Amino acid sequence: MTDNNTNARELVDLLGLARPPVAINFHDEVPDNINRIDSEHPSPTADGRTGAVPAGCVFWVLAEDRTFTTLPEDHGNCSVGSLTHGLISLEEAAQRADVQAVCEAKWVQPEIFPHIPTIKTRPEAIVYGPLSEAAATPDVVFLRLNGKQAMQLQSAVPSIRFEGKPQCHIIAIAKEDRQPAISVGCMLSRVRTGISNSEVTCALPGEMVPDVISALREVTEADRLVAGYASQDAARFV
Repeated sequence: MTDNNTNARELVDLLGLARPPVAINFHDEVPDNINRIDSEHPSPTADGRTGAVPAGCVFWVLAEDRTFTTLPEDHGNCSVGSLTHGLISLEEAAQRADVQAVCEAKWVQPEIFPHIPTIKTRPEAIVYGPLSEAAATPDVVFLRLNGKQAMQLQSAVPSIRFEGKPQCHIIAIAKEDRQPAISVGCMLSRVRTGISNSEVTCALPGEMVPDVISALREVTEADRLVAGYASQDAARFV
């Protein structure tokens, strides 16, 4: 049986996380036992965009404190995030003003969009919440990391992928490809979420978490021993 409370606590302790791990689950039906995100949608833009938050990545931050359900329309303000989460088609995204704006700014080239990892089956709902509250193995576990924590995680999982913009496609990589991925972040997400400039993000397939924790135990102990050696050796130069 999955003990997500213990897994969450071990990830926090082993990595020294400042923010709790978040569980993300994709559903074919809307759960009837989890409250929907409580947020009013503003008036739509000229191209029809609105949602519960400026972009789906904001749900990562809100989910640190509580568990909630989101529907596709709650994600609708950010066309890039809606694309990566399988909520709209590539053709729909290409018609939206926000996608046109990032292309016109040369933030990305239009040619990348057919190659961005996406969720393959359109979900009816996406549930976010603290990993410690998750009832079953999540589809994806999301982490916020600093440089040292990313270093330790890469040592524990050498096959981890390092990705660039857009940040949200690491969720699709973890869910669809069953591969862990770290994103260096993207400016769209940093502005909308308030995630600090010193942080990167990580998505782990939920079923991998126990193995990642086991590997992290060895990595953090090795780092402790090496840090002790390095400190003693450096003392010769003081």
